[in-house]
Amino acid sequence: MSIPVLVLGAAVCTLITVVVMRHLSHTLLLGNRPPVFEGIPLIGGLLKFIKGPMSLMTEGYATLGDVFTVPVLHKRITFLIGPHAAPHFFKATDEEMSQTEVYNFNVPTFGPGVIYDVDQKVRTEQFRFFTEALKKDRLKKYVPLFVMEAEMYFKNWGQTGVVDFKDVFSELITLTAARTLLGREVREQMFEKVAALLHDLDAGMIPISTLLPYLPIPVHNTRDRAREEMRRIFQKVVTARRASGVKEEDVLQQFIDARYQNVNGGRATNDSEICGMLIASLFAGQHTSSITTAWTGIFMTADKAISWDPACAEQKAIIKTHGAEITYDALQDMEVLQRNITEALRMHPPLVLVLRYAKSPFEVTTRSGKKYTVPKGDVVAASPNFNHTLEHVFTDAHKYDPARFAPPREEDKRTPLGFIGFGGGRHGCIGSNFAYLQIKTIWSVLMRNFEFELLDPVPEPDYNSMVIGPKACRVRYTRRKATL
Repeated sequence: MSIPVLVLGAAVCTLITVVVMRHLSHTLLLGNRPPVFEGIPLIGGLLKFIKGPMSLMTEGYATLGDVFTVPVLHKRITFLIGPHAAPHFFKATDEEMSQTEVYNFNVPTFGPGVIYDVDQKVRTEQFRFFTEALKKDRLKKYVPLFVMEAEMYFKNWGQTGVVDFKDVFSELITLTAARTLLGREVREQMFEKVAALLHDLDAGMIPISTLLPYLPIPVHNTRDRAREEMRRIFQKVVTARRASGVKEEDVLQQFIDARYQNVNGGRATNDSEICGMLIASLFAGQHTSSITTAWTGIFMTADKAISWDPACAEQKAIIKTHGAEITYDALQDMEVLQRNITEALRMHPPLVLVLRYAKSPFEVTTRSGKKYTVPKGDVVAASPNFNHTLEHVFTDAHKYDPARFAPPREEDKRTPLGFIGFGGGRHGCIGSNFAYLQIKTIWSVLMRNFEFELLDPVPEPDYNSMVIGPKACRVRYTRRKATL
């Protein structure tokens, strides 16, 4: 028998052995694991994942139900679909379900010594810095800055014109973030330079980055140079502020003044940590806020009777009660606008998947009562996008219907973890109140001064992006002859 035939035979035997052992490991040998959704042995899971998470989840859920595992290369990804399967995912401790192993690809972007490059005790304290920077008394001081940036931006619009909301709000949210997060010095003296560096950091986050974040490719090299330049810029800003003794009303100042309590000997934050936490703040909120602001406008403009008209009527009532100034208290009373925003976020959350790493096995129960044991070492995924389309969670789930959040329906409250647009459980979004105030401010300024008309159909979400926003959609604005 020739050597090539022997080699081929050995390869076939090896392949058969691997397939059989994988099958046994998912059935007889390692307990009641979730069913495997793979198709072609060894490569089927990868092929399904490459087609996109939404396609994968749609097919997997229809075939296997709430819980299933997809082998992808050397990893196993277990999907938990819907609120009945999700409690442990959102409520488990970090010792049980960890973020570090699945999100440490952010380390080259955020930098060393922050968030996913530190242990849980240090990360908890750094999250405390974020929380303190976004308390009610701080938020009240950010609102006038939101208003100022929005009014300055839209002052440059003409009497009428055509825009794409996604582009408009990406630019405006960056401006408001620069003002409230990065500081007055950055916004007024070096915004264009910092915005270009942020673009390079953002462009350095591509799909391959999640698997090989240090791969020496051009976008990663540019990302690394941008991160180092950002560090130098903020080192100068922080040094100048400390020398001047002047206190500013922004998140940067909160990070400068922050001190650890139970770790790092109680020291103050250093310049590298401050820079890393500011970048993390921007990445956590900028895309979410700009995309949700865009979807809110698209849906309000598309069906004015159920959303735009009630929101404009609310603005008139708010002006009558609070006066024309847009204040924190006035924004808090905008319940109609808040429901419009929440419904846009329900329909199109910017993150298609949220992930954890199972540090210990856990049991999960499906909606139908089946029980499975998810093993230690699995990457575990939940999907706000897919969960929010489930008809047993939201009535007419594919319909834009802000009234679903109003009494007496309150569909977001009838099923625990039914709405996870801002996450849930132990890791709910720290910046959700900041985001609502930011978006409400922008749309309050717009509704009082402009009318809008969609020139294209409501766009599809762009699932080819790392963060899921709307595809291109032209909108005509017309300045009101008299403000509301």
